[in-house]
Amino acid sequence: MLAVLPIVIKAAMVALIMAIGMGASIADVTHLLRRPGLLLRSLLAMYVVVPAIAMLLVWLLPLTPGVKATLLVLAVSAGAPLLPRKLKGIGRNAYGFSLVALSSLLAMIVTPAWVAVLARHFGVAAELAWLDVARAIGLAFFVPLVAGMGLGRVLARLLPTRADRIADVLGATAMLVLTLSAVVLLASQWAILFDVRLVGLLALTLFMALALGIGHYCGGPGEDERTTLAVACCTRHIGIAIIVATLFHGPGTLVLLAVYILVSTVVTVPYLRWRRKKRLSSPQAPV
Repeated sequence: MLAVLPIVIKAAMVALIMAIGMGASIADVTHLLRRPGLLLRSLLAMYVVVPAIAMLLVWLLPLTPGVKATLLVLAVSAGAPLLPRKLKGIGRNAYGFSLVALSSLLAMIVTPAWVAVLARHFGVAAELAWLDVARAIGLAFFVPLVAGMGLGRVLARLLPTRADRIADVLGATAMLVLTLSAVVLLASQWAILFDVRLVGLLALTLFMALALGIGHYCGGPGEDERTTLAVACCTRHIGIAIIVATLFHGPGTLVLLAVYILVSTVVTVPYLRWRRKKRLSSPQAPV
């Protein structure tokens, strides 16, 4: 079963991106290009401030090599392909769609540069060509996104009353499969959790919480933008993280990424509930 788990995870990710694309338009994707100030704040938060926080935690806390590797891998894996799905009914979808698309494009350049930094930190020979990152992101994100956008247009014409429902069911099913896959991976490799220890779990939780706070602050003054950027900073690009993790053989790094999925859920769910209540209680809640 474990042999097919990577295939199941990839298939779930593709289905999720397609479901997201079914609700997106070209205008949504280019939304941030018309708002350079917000774009600059967003990219600085995701690609500079959050990685700096992770490196500070690695330097200050007595963490095991596996947890250190996981924190650093997550730090350089900016981008949140599942962001629009997580923000369903909260915030402006256009900002989320645009942030995901533009941050994924930027990751093609930034991620190989960060890999060079990590290689010096770990004292290993590792090189990640931008073409390899571009190919991985293209196949894992842009292809299913464009396919989903096309499918969404077709369904909107053929089944106008059911198109949104189909996208919701596809996205919810894929998210469930992804979560269950993380649980199975952890259950099968439970011994590695001893390498995490309590301080490791606290470090991962603290990193996620700080990333959430950074995004919330940098996304202002708009409340919707605060929510979107907060979740974007906290939700790292798991696809890029897996690519980077394979280059550095820290103890159980890939399994610890599954721990991240669960920890990030624990951190973001209360925040999203608070933001949803705040939005519903406001006099006007634009979408």
